[in-house]
Amino acid sequence: MLTRKTNGVATGPRLSKALAATVGSAIDRRTFLKRSGLTVGGIAAASSMSFGMVKKAEAAEAGSGEIKLVKSVCTHCSVGCSVIAEVKGGVWIGQEPGWDSPFNLGAHCAKGASVREHAHGERRLKYPVKLVDGKWERQSWDQAIDEIGGKILDIWGSSGPDSVYWLGSAKHSNEQAYLFRKLAAFAGTNNVDHQARICHSTTVAGVANTWGYGAMSNSVNDMHNSRAIFFIGSNPAEAHPVALQHILKTKEQNNAPLIVCDPRFTRTAAHADEFVRFRPGTDVALIWGILWHVFQNGWEDKEFIRQRVYGMDEIRAEVAKWTPEETERVTGVPGSQLKRVARTLANNRPFPIVWCMGGTQHSNGNNNTRAYCVLGLAMGTIGTSGGGANIFRGHDNVQGATDLGVLCNTLPGYYGLAAGSWKHWARVWEVDFDWLSAKFASKDLMEASGVPVSRWFDLALEAKENIEQPDTLKAMIFWGHAPNSQTRMPDMRRAMSKLDMLVVVDPYPTMTAVMHERTDGVYLLPAATQFETYGSVTATNRALQWRDKIVEPLFESLPDQTIMYKLAKKLGLADEMFKNIQVNDDEPLVEDLTREFNRGMWTVGYTGQSPERLKMHMANQHTFDKTSLQARGGPADGDFYGLPWPCWGTPEMGHPGTPVLYDTSKPVAEGGLCFRARFGVERDGVNLLAEGSYPVGSEIKDGYPEFTMAMLKKLGWDGDLTADEVSAIEAVAGDDTNWKTDLSGGIQRVAIKHGCAPYGNAKARTIVWNFPDPVPTHREPLYTSRRDLVADYPTYEDRRMYRLPILYKSIQDQDFSKDFPMILTSGRLVEYEGGGEETRSNPWLAELQQDMFVEINPVDANNLGIRDGAMVWLHGPEGGKLLIKALVTDRVGLNTAFMPFHFGGHWQGESLRDKYPAGADPYVLGEASNAAQTYGYDSVTNMQETKATLCRIEPA
Repeated sequence: MLTRKTNGVATGPRLSKALAATVGSAIDRRTFLKRSGLTVGGIAAASSMSFGMVKKAEAAEAGSGEIKLVKSVCTHCSVGCSVIAEVKGGVWIGQEPGWDSPFNLGAHCAKGASVREHAHGERRLKYPVKLVDGKWERQSWDQAIDEIGGKILDIWGSSGPDSVYWLGSAKHSNEQAYLFRKLAAFAGTNNVDHQARICHSTTVAGVANTWGYGAMSNSVNDMHNSRAIFFIGSNPAEAHPVALQHILKTKEQNNAPLIVCDPRFTRTAAHADEFVRFRPGTDVALIWGILWHVFQNGWEDKEFIRQRVYGMDEIRAEVAKWTPEETERVTGVPGSQLKRVARTLANNRPFPIVWCMGGTQHSNGNNNTRAYCVLGLAMGTIGTSGGGANIFRGHDNVQGATDLGVLCNTLPGYYGLAAGSWKHWARVWEVDFDWLSAKFASKDLMEASGVPVSRWFDLALEAKENIEQPDTLKAMIFWGHAPNSQTRMPDMRRAMSKLDMLVVVDPYPTMTAVMHERTDGVYLLPAATQFETYGSVTATNRALQWRDKIVEPLFESLPDQTIMYKLAKKLGLADEMFKNIQVNDDEPLVEDLTREFNRGMWTVGYTGQSPERLKMHMANQHTFDKTSLQARGGPADGDFYGLPWPCWGTPEMGHPGTPVLYDTSKPVAEGGLCFRARFGVERDGVNLLAEGSYPVGSEIKDGYPEFTMAMLKKLGWDGDLTADEVSAIEAVAGDDTNWKTDLSGGIQRVAIKHGCAPYGNAKARTIVWNFPDPVPTHREPLYTSRRDLVADYPTYEDRRMYRLPILYKSIQDQDFSKDFPMILTSGRLVEYEGGGEETRSNPWLAELQQDMFVEINPVDANNLGIRDGAMVWLHGPEGGKLLIKALVTDRVGLNTAFMPFHFGGHWQGESLRDKYPAGADPYVLGEASNAAQTYGYDSVTNMQETKATLCRIEPA
């Protein structure tokens, strides 16, 4: 959008040079069309490549035959847009958007419209390679698996299982994510994590600890019922572009005001009725500043608070400190504007609160997300159609991968890591608990959180005596994860040099492949794209969709589940891991994986979504209402599209899914709910259960704790259990068996039969007494330019977390603001996604955005002697530096700079293009913004701080 060429012709010398290297000449629009057209397309292009080993593509011919339509789901964000692929003779020859899809309604963004190129991309990694003496050498799969598996076994023997790190992917299907977490568990380590740690971990922690579940409460479609929409740190116009059609429909049809709070004037802000520009890192202060006006004017929902909220008086006491004057001193926003915002919200209920990584990626991130929740609770807009916390997720399956437990602090379904949690999953997996325990270095490490992905490299860099496991990191496995999405890249580079082995599994070689300084011990394995396999994926609104396979895996790529099976076999784990999963030619049956997690995911209700029900929904998308998402007639009559979790009980129970979390206007059996009782029943003599609030049809007209077998007996409802259910309950823990561990689903079924929520009925809590800041508190970023505020709003003391020492105060005590006077923040572009390798390797998208850049305010640019389009050096306070193009614009405020985070392939002014395997370099390379981003981690989840640090910019 910002530096695109004119007249639709690719004029950028870098792109032309890159393309010339592939096809022997520069490329123009006509060539693009010819090579990426709707006939033989990418296959023809691939077959012309110099590799001469395009095995699968050569086998598939686009000759005669019927055109088959295959339905899949876009892989580029979490909206969940359907893609209709046209396949002829095994070749994907064209695509259309899913017109019947309730999510995209026939629309696609630039990324979605070009996913065929993602699968057929000629820049894909085509076969396994290994770095030997600085050169990439081709390997067979058998060679690669044998060598990698052998090295892992050696490391297990010498350093223990925690010295191998398993970094999974937000782009895995649910089944692959589940299998990946299971593989790490069987490998005896909790050093496993994925992108969610650095996207929304502070959301999950903050929201789940406020009202029960750490997920989006409503849906994008439900925003049709909103009377206003409140955005903070969210830019859907670029990050979730197809979602914007629903938002603009609401704005137009409901005359709903859009309020956008952001340090930068974004494309979403361009649609706003009220744009609030505030200083990065001051979200809590801003929310308290709005609530100050709400409380002063009595605009809060007092009855909602009385019935369903705990701790609002403590919030009032904190908010009272945030007078308009103090709020403006900290945030830079005048009190008069925040009063107008508060009044608009009060007069236009219900409204959803929408946030993304602008709110989460802070050392204060969990406080931000909890403050957003408190705003919704105070205004009574949570648990209401048209209201809620609409937390837009990033990658297409980051919600599912999180739910399936690709995290260092939990097993699938948020069961945690306690002994009881492991025993639950051992029962699901039908493996002996003692056998599983023996895989770990110790019982303590089995029950202790591993190291988060945000800091995996510290596990290699820290001295052995400073880490809480037997040895430092020896092997790193990047499985569908881009390193340039993480901060402190120079430290990451140093860590890569210390490893015994570095493995990358990805359809495209990520920046991992080239940013290190190694000459050997690096393996690149070609994974199939999601269009070459099948399975379920969870959209941002908790709804599951089923992808069908469009084409067979191209080149020598393999589906992730096949690679996992091969590796498990080499490691001696396959017999136990796959004892209940059919395997055909080394490929596990995906439906069996779905059914296996259906048997264990009772906590979040991933139990009712069988493969058969999900496929039936996909086949009948046209029967679902586009606002309520409920089927009106047809085979799915009454179901909500995608069976958004919790979808209680077994598939046979037929629960319709839960479209709006905590909505008491419906019976639980029909998708209603209340807040979850997960924090006890009383605190300091104060009731934590709901008072006089309950889902329609509940036989208990008040709050109640979570259901157990003992509770069913006290209520006299145990007689409703079948003999098989009683037997299953007795086999777990008798009367102590609860709704989460009963493998029969009987406890859930009976509770719902009587109109109750299996997880109890409680108040949401505004005070999280087990967090560092029980009441959300503003704290200055570690790297702050406002030294005058540090004394009033200091960060935390240095401490230990997740097996490592972690720094706070010792960094903030240093004044970097004189040498690095400008605030630095980052965000997304509509053309690219994540670390960007896939989209920068897509010729359609690469053509649109060819240069990495930094946005600078015109006043700052003039003072620094920088002109629009000039090259500049951007320096970070920890030594990182970037050579990038200046974009002079008023989008950013004074003393603030913005960079997109999708670029990679350059390092401090030098191109790394020659380090990629031949022909696998993305068309567009650029400096990675995170090479200049700095230390800073959330106090609960270790989320990285990318939205508020410092930099210095000077002419190049």
